[in-house]
Amino acid sequence: MPANKKLLILPGDGIGPEVMREVRRVIDWMDRRRMVTFDVSDDHVGGSAIDAYGTPIAEDTMAKAKAADGILFGSVGGPKWDKLGFQMRPEIAILRLRKELDLFANLRPAIVLDPLVDASTLKADVVRGLDLMIVRESTGGIYFGEPRGVETLPDGQKRGFDTETYTTNEIERVSRVAFGLARKRQNRVCSVEKANVMQSGLFWRQTVTALREREFPDVELTHMYADNCAMQLVRNPRQFDVIVTSNLFGDLLSDLASMLTGSLGMLPSATLGAVQPSGKRHALYEPIHGSAPDIAGKGVANPMGQLLSFAMLLRYSFDMEEDAVLIEKACVNALKNGLRTADIMAPGSARVGTGVMGESILRELDKLAA
Repeated sequence: MPANKKLLILPGDGIGPEVMREVRRVIDWMDRRRMVTFDVSDDHVGGSAIDAYGTPIAEDTMAKAKAADGILFGSVGGPKWDKLGFQMRPEIAILRLRKELDLFANLRPAIVLDPLVDASTLKADVVRGLDLMIVRESTGGIYFGEPRGVETLPDGQKRGFDTETYTTNEIERVSRVAFGLARKRQNRVCSVEKANVMQSGLFWRQTVTALREREFPDVELTHMYADNCAMQLVRNPRQFDVIVTSNLFGDLLSDLASMLTGSLGMLPSATLGAVQPSGKRHALYEPIHGSAPDIAGKGVANPMGQLLSFAMLLRYSFDMEEDAVLIEKACVNALKNGLRTADIMAPGSARVGTGVMGESILRELDKLAA
């Protein structure tokens, strides 16, 4: 197969290079066993880019990102760069990528795999079989709204303020992503806001409802207040299929949902841009676990969040569903064999490091592809 898919790999800092190394082994396996070849390029990002280029993300790296069909991102940050100025924070890299590529829809799956059902802090019968997707608007809302700032009032007090603001287009485009995903799942979307106390929340509800009636009448749509949704995620998370919500509420609810699964090390994410006239869309994929500087270089990090992020890339950017499923099944089978990294360790399991877990997943891929 010709190398016609441009893949940019940005390992970053901390455990990023370690877990990304296991993805490269899977890419090499796909070249050998699946006859699939990608046009792969690597570059620095975050702290490693500051060390190499003097900036969290270089202009050449941004150009590569804009030309890529998919970006696989590791993690950024660490104590080494904590004392640098605001514009030199390693995290500036991911913010710039999101802004300049207009990555507006953050996809955060929360899936409880059968071998890890006891890893959750909730009872097994509450989370067993959980498979939900949170779609978070990621370029608008209160994090970006104007006016914002801190002002001094006439009586000498200070007042801090931010503005929650959304346009019709911003709500519709992220909702289209959610409805489209639901059609491939259980065909249910729950739109989450605070329409009872926020004008922007009421506008969000009205806009999502009108879009569903016009373009997605076959998809079941419900609405829920954000505080109730937080409670319901803990009470009965399996009632949800796809949740679509604003930047602020999505930030909170996706972190809450991630802990239903038992470990941040297991969870992937995707952030999608708009579909262009050419059919291409910018997209970035990353695990949610961060750089974990306390375990960096020790070879103990869980590579599955990064591998599952690669599977999401194959599914959503390269339309390679069969290969995505192979990777997901290989991860599950490695867990069924009793192998665990430190973050998901359980009594009676064999504790292994990053490389051994990666090797086990490769063996499972061989079996699945036989």
